[in-house]
Amino acid sequence: MSEELKSTPEEPVTEAAKETAAATAVPEEAAAPEPAESMDDYKKELEASFKKVHEGDIMTGTVIGVSETEITLDLKYYTEGIIRLEDFTNDPNFNLKEDVQIGDEISATVIRTDDGQGHILLSAKEANDVLAWDKLKAYLENQTNLKVKVGGIVKSGVVAYLEGIRGFIPASKLSLNYVEDLDDWLGKELEVRVITADAENKRLVLSAREILREKEEEARKSRISNVEVGLVTEGTVETIKPYGAFVNIGNGLSGLVHVSQISDKRIKSPDVVLSVGDKVKVKVTAIKDGKLSLSMKALNDVTAEEVHEEVFEMPETEAATTSLASLFKNIKL
Repeated sequence: MSEELKSTPEEPVTEAAKETAAATAVPEEAAAPEPAESMDDYKKELEASFKKVHEGDIMTGTVIGVSETEITLDLKYYTEGIIRLEDFTNDPNFNLKEDVQIGDEISATVIRTDDGQGHILLSAKEANDVLAWDKLKAYLENQTNLKVKVGGIVKSGVVAYLEGIRGFIPASKLSLNYVEDLDDWLGKELEVRVITADAENKRLVLSAREILREKEEEARKSRISNVEVGLVTEGTVETIKPYGAFVNIGNGLSGLVHVSQISDKRIKSPDVVLSVGDKVKVKVTAIKDGKLSLSMKALNDVTAEEVHEEVFEMPETEAATTSLASLFKNIKL
């Protein structure tokens, strides 16, 4: 072979050729193959789906379907779980479509591994007996406020369901006032607290009274914050005690007029001069620890001061030897 063929000169590389080569080049990162998925990535799901399920097991699933008669759960299993309405709660007023939402998590007991259609039949009521009392005891310890709906009337109280457990609310715990007709409470929603959670005897007692009392006290403190010492107002005598009379000054506020603050004269008992229902004028003399101290006697002192200031106006330049005629001249009649 000739020397000319061996030493064939290379053609110069143009700028256009460089750009084409750069555009068609495969990046090193893109060229690297992605790791293939393995069975290990689904190990937990596979183990759960092949785990043997027995009657009595408690399983937790996510709600994926709700009808008027049953709930469908995703159990992360080869088949879905079904909870029928009658196996969900004892509450006769419970509405599945209104009270259960897609995405809710529910724990239930397996009552049949096959309901005849390939599904696992579950009971939330049975699981609830195991789990609900723990929740109820926690509510009791933490004094948690809870919403319930009155679902029935019984002797001396009403019935409401909490965590699927039948609870009793005594009539005395429904309101701050005396309850005359329990039928008026049927269907009402109440905010309550658990006051008894006895799992052994299946006894659940609820109360709304404590919450109502706290709210009333907060509202009262707010109203009292707008009252100032020295305020003179009219009120109604609502209660008489040996030590004084309680006067309602309106806006849900009452204060005590101590027996020593009722009259200028010394009296043995408030009922000597006052009766329940009397309209009286009082002056706020003190506010302490959310309580109002009132006085009727202080009003007489105020009147006397006003009369004294109005009648005996003496000019500052009046000499001590002022004549009787000039003295009478300065008195306002």
